[in-house]
Amino acid sequence: MQDNDWQPDAEIRVLRLRAGMNAGIRAFFAERGVLEVETPVLSHAATTDPNLDSFCSHYQGPGAPTDTPLYLHTSPEFPMKRLLAAGMGPIYQICKVFRNGEAGRFHNPEFTLLEWYRPGYTHRELMVEMQDLLQALGLLKGEEGIPMLSYAALFRTYANLDPHRDTVQTLHERARELAISVPDSMQNRLDEASRDAYLDLILTHHIEPALHATEFLFVYDYPASQAALARIRNDEIPVAERFELYCRGIELANGFHELTDAREQARRFARDLSLREARGQSIPPMDHRLIAALQAGIPPCAGVAVGLDRLCMILANVNHINATLTFSFNSA
Repeated sequence: MQDNDWQPDAEIRVLRLRAGMNAGIRAFFAERGVLEVETPVLSHAATTDPNLDSFCSHYQGPGAPTDTPLYLHTSPEFPMKRLLAAGMGPIYQICKVFRNGEAGRFHNPEFTLLEWYRPGYTHRELMVEMQDLLQALGLLKGEEGIPMLSYAALFRTYANLDPHRDTVQTLHERARELAISVPDSMQNRLDEASRDAYLDLILTHHIEPALHATEFLFVYDYPASQAALARIRNDEIPVAERFELYCRGIELANGFHELTDAREQARRFARDLSLREARGQSIPPMDHRLIAALQAGIPPCAGVAVGLDRLCMILANVNHINATLTFSFNSA
């Protein structure tokens, strides 16, 4: 251990800038009548997403069975939706979230999300508000707008592929033509011969690097198989009403026209758990309280999660997430 190991990872100027960013976000939502809320970090349920892993802790004490497992949330989404069902109206939250196994230039196992929900909004309307927030924070100048590309147009433009119609074999061959090196972390997904696995490989290892010179870009209308928690719109080719915001090839935000159908949500959770079992992953408990909230009824709404550490990277013009953190997980 070095003598200066106690020092923060981020420069003081970046920490001051980060505090100003958070203050600006709160002022933005206060002006628009969006209420700040707090929800638990520990939950009896965990994410079922096969591409995410929750940290698990254990409670020992009065009020619960001995050694009760509790999971650190990967997002505040589920309890926030329970608040929507209770009639809270438009809400936002800035909080720490936790994802096991994620560390690198753009990842820290503990990171900060801004998440907000707008009853009555579609994902397209929320994209406009996301743009308004960036303008308020000084990342967009004047009336400058953010370009928008559908997921299909993105793949046609940057990879000469049709992500909705091309076969797995076509995607496999195109990935080989592009000389994409498959990371060990993705090999098990590719072994499943999954369309989404190949689409994700081409997106993250070819298209996103090609977006490095693009300041901001919205990508919207994802394949229905990548709906996660989004509604599916039954066009000629069904698509998920979902968007992501990129800046210089870095994913900053992920938003949905939210799924409000309890039966469909339970079906997706069960599908996730089946896939996790097939991959030999842990099988966490699904969030039955969220299902109950959806059954009680939440208003049609859109929601988005924004990685504030990554947003701070853009504001501070630094190239590693650690340079925005007081203490990264290696120095915590």
